[in-house]
Amino acid sequence: MFRDSLKRLVDNVEGGIAGLLMGFDGIAVESYSRGDQAIDINTVGMEFSYILSQARRAAEILEVGPIREVTIKAEKLTLVMRVLSSDYFIALAMTPDGNYGKGRYLLRMAAPRVIEEL
Repeated sequence: MFRDSLKRLVDNVEGGIAGLLMGFDGIAVESYSRGDQAIDINTVGMEFSYILSQARRAAEILEVGPIREVTIKAEKLTLVMRVLSSDYFIALAMTPDGNYGKGRYLLRMAAPRVIEEL
């Protein structure tokens, strides 16, 4: 169920590597990686979930409203994380030259379906 949504997300964006549904506790609910890409998306998500949690806390302290999305662009990876609820987020890992705009769009469109399934 979640895997189909993640697969559709990753496979329909140029440069898509992997998708992940994870709790803020760092435990993966579901993940999907393209067969030709070597990335441990669960470890990536677990490490970056801490940063996303810290950004959420900062937004609360600053009273700027809840965090909806965070993007991390590194030399070898672009990671877009979208908050689904107080407990879960969805993430898309892409190559740095992938279609970032389409990835963000597909992630935003996938979020309501995944929320319904939660």
